Formats: sequence, C-alpha cells, structure tokens
Amino acid sequence: RKDEQQTEKFQFSTILMSKSPIQNIPKSLIHFHYKPKFLSFFNFFSTAAISISLHHQYPFHFYQFLKNPIMLPSKANSFSTPESLFHWLKPRLPSDSFESWGMKPGTKNIHNLWLELSQGESSINVDSAIASPIRTVHVVTVKILNQNRGVLIEAQQELSDGTFRERFRPLSEKMKPGEDVEIAVIRAVKEELGSIIQGDIGSIVRIVPGSYEKKVEEKESSVSYPGLPCCYVLHSVEACVDGLPNEDFCTEEEGEYEECSDVKVADKAVFVKKHFWKWVEASTST
Repeated sequence: RKDEQQTEKFQFSTILMSKSPIQNIPKSLIHFHYKPKFLSFFNFFSTAAISISLHHQYPFHFYQFLKNPIMLPSKANSFSTPESLFHWLKPRLPSDSFESWGMKPGTKNIHNLWLELSQGESSINVDSAIASPIRTVHVVTVKILNQNRGVLIEAQQELSDGTFRERFRPLSEKMKPGEDVEIAVIRAVKEELGSIIQGDIGSIVRIVPGSYEKKVEEKESSVSYPGLPCCYVLHSVEACVDGLPNEDFCTEEEGEYEECSDVKVADKAVFVKKHFWKWVEASTST
C-alpha cells in the first residue's frame, strides 16, 4: 500500500512539473483527475477549492471543461505579434473567417484582437472537444437613466475606417484585468461620454443601489471577429449621470489605444471615432 501511495504521489508531481501547455495556467485553476484510493481530509477540500475556482473564473461550458481537462486558456503574451496570433488562429477557424475581418463594415482586424489580448481585455481558451478557440470578454454595461426613466442607448458608432456599426444597446465597455465594476463604470462613462460632460466624472455618476446583475452570453460567432466563437461575461448596472443632453447627441471616443506601447500596431487597428446616442423608453432598451 505504501508503494502505491508513493506511485500516486509521483504521478501527481509529474503533472505539476510537466513542460506541457498546462504549466501556463495558474495551478489554482486546474482541475486534476487525481483520485487516490484513500482521500485525505486535506486533499478533499483542496480538490473542491480547485473546482470552485475554475467554475467561477471560466463559466463557459464548465461541465464540458471537466470532461475535457486539456481545454486550456492561452496567455495573452504568448503571441508576440499580430502575425503570430494570425498564424495560430488560421488553422483553428473556418477558412473564410479572416476575409471579412476589418473588411466587412462593423468588423475589426487581427491587430485589434492582438491589442485586446496584450492589454488583458480578453482571453482565448481552446476547447479541445471542438478544437476551436473561444474569445472570452468581461464587459461592463451601464444602463443610464434620466428623470423620465428613459434609457440612454448607443444607436451606432462611426469607426476609423469610415464605416458605421449599428449598436442599439446601453453604454458598454470591455473591462481591464482585475478591475472593479464601479471603477469600470466610471472609466466607461469617461471614455465614451467624456467629450460632452463637464466636471469630474466620478462625482456625477451615481450607480443605482442593488441594480448589479451578472450573466453569461455565448455566441457562435463574434460580431467584431466573424467566425470566432465568443463568451461574454456581462456585468450590468443602472446609473444616473448628470449633465447629459435631453435630446439625441453624439460624442467622440477618448483614448481607446492611448495606453498602447506599440504605436505601429495601434495605427493599424480599427477604432471608434464617434458614438451616436438616443433616449428610448425603458421597455424598448432590452
């Protein structure tokens, strides 16, 4: 029995020390199929904690993930250039996917996706069951209300390539790594509405208590990147923002890529120039 326990311990250590892609994942997120005949008290609760942590951070197809433990999230900095990301994605997506990226109105290009990954605004997981990459994005959605309980909707966007993208949704912004929802709300309002608002943004944005909701939406194809499946983790709140016009208006995007250290890549990316906003009744905003 002692020899069996030592063998099991050796096998478990081999997994931890392996030079396979699994070493790229924080060990706290890995679910090991390690089942010794005599499970100690410590091992039981450690395994439970690992499973809970994985479910919390990677809700997409969670049970499928447990069946396919080699479905691994790739590190953002694994792709040193947009070209390396392109060559990695090309054999894993439908053959005609890239033809529309940055060409079809409303889409973005490989440089945008690379910037997302490098800045931690999104991640790519690989589902071993279907051999397909899945883009995961945490998004903060702010349903801005006025005194008449109308809701501010972004009707459309004007992109840097001269095309327009239909939206008809509340203010939305990709979240930064480790960003608190309240901080993300303030940043989203500043970046998308800041050109028309006077004064300190933090002092004129009031989040409605108890309005926070979280849900997950899975899409077979991303609007920005056709052919690339996407999982949106939506963090929604209602808020009031002082100083907004009562009629339809437009704003200019502030600093979408100004923090990017690679200016050459940012110059090739498609970015939002203007946002067009309108007030609608609450019943038509969902």
